[in-house]
Amino acid sequence: MKYIHLYALFLVLVCNTSCGQKQTVPHIDNINYEIKDTITSYGPYTMVRNVKQDRKGNILIAASWGGVFRYDGKAFTNLTSSKIGSRRFWDVLEDHRGNIWFASTDSGVYCYNGKSLQHFTTREGLADNLVMSIYEDKAGNIWFGGGGLSRYDGKSVQNFTTKNGLPRSGRAIMEDKTGNLWIATGDGPCFYDGRTFTVLKNKDGKAFKNVWSIIEDKKGSIWFGDVDGLWRYDGTTFTKVSQRGPYAIIEDKKGNIWTTGEINPKVWALSRYDVKTLYHKVPTVTEIKSGGGGDFLGLLEANDGSIWFGSGGGVYRYDGKTITDFKSAAGQKLISDLLRKRQ
Repeated sequence: MKYIHLYALFLVLVCNTSCGQKQTVPHIDNINYEIKDTITSYGPYTMVRNVKQDRKGNILIAASWGGVFRYDGKAFTNLTSSKIGSRRFWDVLEDHRGNIWFASTDSGVYCYNGKSLQHFTTREGLADNLVMSIYEDKAGNIWFGGGGLSRYDGKSVQNFTTKNGLPRSGRAIMEDKTGNLWIATGDGPCFYDGRTFTVLKNKDGKAFKNVWSIIEDKKGSIWFGDVDGLWRYDGTTFTKVSQRGPYAIIEDKKGNIWTTGEINPKVWALSRYDVKTLYHKVPTVTEIKSGGGGDFLGLLEANDGSIWFGSGGGVYRYDGKTITDFKSAAGQKLISDLLRKRQ
């Protein structure tokens, strides 16, 4: 896709590969101890920012102050040792080598190889210890976004910061079909073509603000949300799909778009935009779960088609009919029933 907009205004920020990046060979803070897994029948009780899936189909959950959990369909395992201490975990990722990365907003990132941990902070070369997103690109590089943007190739760390032209706060990262790296930032959607950071502005020159999530759909369109709503960008035109500004966005296997986010100042919701009406002036939106007093945050479609989503107080799964709260009595009963059936 060519991201050329005849009437959109682009703010082009140039970052030279020769002088605009900081490259360091990290002094890896090896934490050579085995993590003692804690297995429970229930999920985290604290805020869940992101939910991911590993290669085996296990669910990975990043819970602020609660730890990083793995759910294998039977029970939850807390992967974070007490020796790490209480951390504000924000994201989690399994890379192609099987390593699991934990991101925190107060202590950099940790890499768990199944036996021991490596700890990356600014001392080891990160741009910032505030890390909100982890992403692995097609080449196997690991990207960290937050207070800055860092790329780790397995040997050295390369940094991109606001001083180099990067917008503030890399909250989500993804690579599109053409190889551009997209970053959801506080200053709007931004893409990096390997040389230049480009921040998109609307056709009237108005900047997008507070973008938390960004994805590419099967057609190659870019979806993102800001304070004014949910947007779709096809490389030529920006279309405002909804007034609801999402926190997280995913596209499911059928092509439906799912979002979490605030639908009014007091209510958050998990919403589904029907694939058949996505390009209508007013798409059909179904609120799967809504309510006040709790945020709905990270989103995942699991291999079995179920939708997992984080909240201000734990993690949920929607199987198309029923929503299971894994910290509730019903959620614990479901897990107990599953365990009993498999014995």
